[in-house]
Amino acid sequence: MYTIGQVAKFLGVSRDTLKFYEEKELLKPKHDDENGYRKYNHFDIYDIMTIKFYREIDFEIKKIQEIRKSKNVEEIEFLLKEKEEKILREIEYKNLLLKHIKLVKEDCEKIKQSLGKYTIKEMKPVEVKGEITNFAAYDEYEIIQKNTDNLKDAVTLTGLRRVISFDKEGIKGDKFIVVRKIEGLEKNVEGEIITHPKCIYTIIEDGRYLTGGENIDNKVGDSLRNIALENGYELVGLTYINILITTYEEGLERVFLEIYTPIK
Repeated sequence: MYTIGQVAKFLGVSRDTLKFYEEKELLKPKHDDENGYRKYNHFDIYDIMTIKFYREIDFEIKKIQEIRKSKNVEEIEFLLKEKEEKILREIEYKNLLLKHIKLVKEDCEKIKQSLGKYTIKEMKPVEVKGEITNFAAYDEYEIIQKNTDNLKDAVTLTGLRRVISFDKEGIKGDKFIVVRKIEGLEKNVEGEIITHPKCIYTIIEDGRYLTGGENIDNKVGDSLRNIALENGYELVGLTYINILITTYEEGLERVFLEIYTPIK
């Protein structure tokens, strides 16, 4: 027989937890008639180990009480299968979160290296999955949820690109497309593929902290035309804008935008 202190020590369970299990009728150790001390036998040890397992896989006390009353092997197997499927879904979600964390960390590195600098860079292929009118078109966001990695119920804008068309006179069109990056040598791509081998590439800062809410489209457009003119490039008349991250300064947002402007 074992004392409550011995059981608590070698099973890594607190005394209060053991008493709680007893209150919930999950444990029934014997009590010494003389001093009332609890005495645990090897069957009690089996019970505690089983309860610990069920608690570790997040079974509620009520469910464990139900199992204690009557559950055969087949019923236990069914319950464990349900729990397994739930845990696998959670693992999938956590892996998706890790993927997004990695991408945002990469975006942070891009900002440090390319903010305010202009280089020539390829815009790698993306598949167009649809369009939305603008950021405020919430009723159109379903297409984003269907065609991008869905983080639970949150709408993620990582697959959204703003596309501005322009000519010498200024901006002619503005739209948002939902895209998916094409991995490697993918086949069976259903939507339109957009890619540009040569673009003027830069990262700029937008947001109320820097601009006070002013629209900077024309300023950015003028900068791109000057860079093209200085280097003998001809602009195609399109600019693709991708939101990288948003940070805050004095309560005002700083939005970092990745810009690809195709040239020929």
